[in-house]
Amino acid sequence: MGLPGIDFPGCGTGLVIRRSDGKILLYKRMKPPEAGHWNIVGGKVDHMEHSADAARREAEEETGLSIGPVTFLGVSEQRIEADRQHWISMLYLADNFAGEPQLTEPDKLSEFGWFSPDALPLPLSVFTREAIRLLPKS
Repeated sequence: MGLPGIDFPGCGTGLVIRRSDGKILLYKRMKPPEAGHWNIVGGKVDHMEHSADAARREAEEETGLSIGPVTFLGVSEQRIEADRQHWISMLYLADNFAGEPQLTEPDKLSEFGWFSPDALPLPLSVFTREAIRLLPKS
């Protein structure tokens, strides 16, 4: 059958988690695609799972936060030649969450932090650059 994102375009989702001061939560990836890049949280959409539910699930698994309602930002297509991966992702925003972020998946993510959209760490993943571009201007 093959692997999504590698043998055929995968269906993914991502979530921008934004605090009331406007800073967003980013994690540093340890595995492809784009290992070593700063990234919003996200992952694969499971079969028959709504992409908004997948975004919330992935975020809670990766951060330890409790995520409230999410808002749709848009769709992004990532073709990452260096890793030979191709993803189509639904992107969402969460301004409502509870708890403090943690490193709950240290085999996949090495560090995290809150960053202002005008002072982001580098390198940023394609996925993250697109999500930030889609954020509503305040």
